[in-house]
Amino acid sequence: MRYRSQSVAYWYFALALILFGLQLVFGLLSAAKYLGPDPLLSILPFDVTKTIHTNLLIVWVLTGFMGGTYWIVADESRTELYSVKLAYIQLILWGLMGVTAVIGYLFGYGTGNKLLEQPLPHKIVIVICMLIFLYNIGMTIKKSGRFTTTEGVLLLGLGSSALLYLPALLHYQNYVVSIYYRWWTIHLWVEGVWEMIQASFLAYLLIRLSGADREVMEKWLYVIVGLVFIAGILGTAHHYYWVGVPGYWLPLGGFFSALEPLALLGMAMYAYFAIRRTGIRHPNMLALHWTIGSALFTLFGAGLLGLAHTFPDINKWTHGTLITAMHGHGAFYGAYAMIVMAVIVYAMPSITAGRNDEGSSIGYWAFWLQMSGMFGMVLSFATAGIGQVYLERVMGIGYLDVQLKIQVHFLMLIAAASLFATGVGLFIYDFFRFPPKFDVREGPPRHELRDTRLANEQTG
Repeated sequence: MRYRSQSVAYWYFALALILFGLQLVFGLLSAAKYLGPDPLLSILPFDVTKTIHTNLLIVWVLTGFMGGTYWIVADESRTELYSVKLAYIQLILWGLMGVTAVIGYLFGYGTGNKLLEQPLPHKIVIVICMLIFLYNIGMTIKKSGRFTTTEGVLLLGLGSSALLYLPALLHYQNYVVSIYYRWWTIHLWVEGVWEMIQASFLAYLLIRLSGADREVMEKWLYVIVGLVFIAGILGTAHHYYWVGVPGYWLPLGGFFSALEPLALLGMAMYAYFAIRRTGIRHPNMLALHWTIGSALFTLFGAGLLGLAHTFPDINKWTHGTLITAMHGHGAFYGAYAMIVMAVIVYAMPSITAGRNDEGSSIGYWAFWLQMSGMFGMVLSFATAGIGQVYLERVMGIGYLDVQLKIQVHFLMLIAAASLFATGVGLFIYDFFRFPPKFDVREGPPRHELRDTRLANEQTG
């Protein structure tokens, strides 16, 4: 690493991976409950395990975003972070909020608002943490006097995420109104402003890993911002089938929500052809696997699987079924989990001692096992969901009777999830098996000097 303060990212990554592992534990528990009998029914019922599983997803991804941002902003701004002390205070508050929230869910202490179950005191702590975070990042950029487009889009995405959390602080007596405004936070996060964060992470990594031209990459960022504001906002309406809004929102929501990943695919394709054209090779090919994989799996999970069931004539049958789980798992993993792990893998040789730049065989096993496992999980949810929709929604068979008929697909799901969990376990082990280091490497790394020289020779 170039700057000592970048080492703060290690502790954010460490917390994120611990929470990721815990999320998988509760996800496997939730899936196993579909097979029955459930010996933990009176201790950990399904509604509790699912609540913890989904909320840990949000928390660990945001933790990874924070760590990745602290790493990237220091590197892009070419300066130390404004305040390492503030970064650690924020991390401690954030960790305490997450731990106490999970403990509260075990005892039924929550709001019941899906993905936003945090009680009001926890939500206030989240707001405080976000304010500390944005202040620290903003002052770092201001101090440096250098402001890149990558930083601008990243800051816009993070600031918008904080702003869009405000509707979650309000309480609505009417459940329909509550669900309506919930999508202002959840959808505009995961299918809106979080895509700006993913795009800026992608641009940063592709510039450094592929030798792609910064100017071209940052032009793609403008395209992504435009798509977020057009497709992301209008795409919110694909959630509106059941909440009584005017009918014209439905086709608009279904169409625009499928357009969001196209610019990300374009960025990945450009980077791939840049590698083929220039022959530039960054030694950390494992990080390039995660980076390109994120863009491609986003197209698959968020784009194709989203398109498969967001149009109104289909969504009226699939809404709230396992088809939704199919899309949700593929989209979240490709867009956000993979890009966080890409930044972690890129930073690991600098923030841990004794690690090769090229990555390890364990790292590659972790990558392919996760990819294979998630693909199997998506297919399992898809086949189970198709059977569920037909039997339950078309033929009118009762919910519990249908669950008995599709149990074989949950056996497939558990098998694929176990494969995926093995990959995640290997990733976590690969991260923690080397101790952290805090020494500073003067100047840009050798491979970046080499890439710059090669680029100059080819353009000169």
